[in-house]
Amino acid sequence: MSKLSPLAGTAPRLQSSWDWRAAGNFIGGGSGAGLLVLGFAACLGGSLSIVAVALAGGTLIGLGLGCVWLEIGRPWRAINVFFHPQTSWMTREGIVALALYVAGGGVVLLDAPRLLGPMALIACGFVYCQGRILTAAKGIPAWRAKLTLPLILATAATEGAGLVLILAALTGTAISWLGEGLLVLLAIRYVVWRSYLARLKAPAAAMAAARGLHLPLALVGHLLPAVLVAVGALPLAGLLAVIGGWGLKYILITRMALTQGFSLPMTPARGRGAAGPGVRPGWGGLS
Repeated sequence: MSKLSPLAGTAPRLQSSWDWRAAGNFIGGGSGAGLLVLGFAACLGGSLSIVAVALAGGTLIGLGLGCVWLEIGRPWRAINVFFHPQTSWMTREGIVALALYVAGGGVVLLDAPRLLGPMALIACGFVYCQGRILTAAKGIPAWRAKLTLPLILATAATEGAGLVLILAALTGTAISWLGEGLLVLLAIRYVVWRSYLARLKAPAAAMAAARGLHLPLALVGHLLPAVLVAVGALPLAGLLAVIGGWGLKYILITRMALTQGFSLPMTPARGRGAAGPGVRPGWGGLS
């Protein structure tokens, strides 16, 4: 047997509780929240329809929450998610979502455009809760990292800017400042991602998934959108910025989510034999 045999059954494993449906919540929720915030900024100048922004952002967030509902083993017990606000960031996410839809209902049904500002502010709280859901998962190194929350916030803002550019193109609206704004947000997201990757300490399979994501994310999700902004193809630049963020979150939730596993500082020996080297299965060069 190899030296890994003392802990062969306790190596890191890919969590199986959350799949593409959980990733869908972070994808829809982050994009919808970002759209509400950046869309509100665009509406201040009279560039976009306030109702269109509220509907689009609320729909994306609703689709994300719907993905979570599909994942629950007993969907009709979803009401239980609201019972633990003192301990659960998922409960806080649900409560914030309710407040968001109350404000959104005022925007759309009561023709109260002043509520879009509060709706955008609540959306910031919603995506913050999403980030804290991940960092609270202490048993998964790729999620508990200090830069996970800034990464979730940065990609939500970038996706929001991209979606506003797409919405503007669909409605025949020009937003002169948002191309430059997208460039700034792309740069911020890329810097946060690089810093996250450089500091990440996770099992070998999680590190491999992150490194495999890096090149396509850098090229398709950042460099190419920046080039498209420079040549004036803003809707396509926005689309690629959104796709990059969605791919990042999908890989983070479904491929990088390996558990911590167990380790020994040294391998015990029988009798008077010398102790062997430490064992840390599944961590590659960090063993």
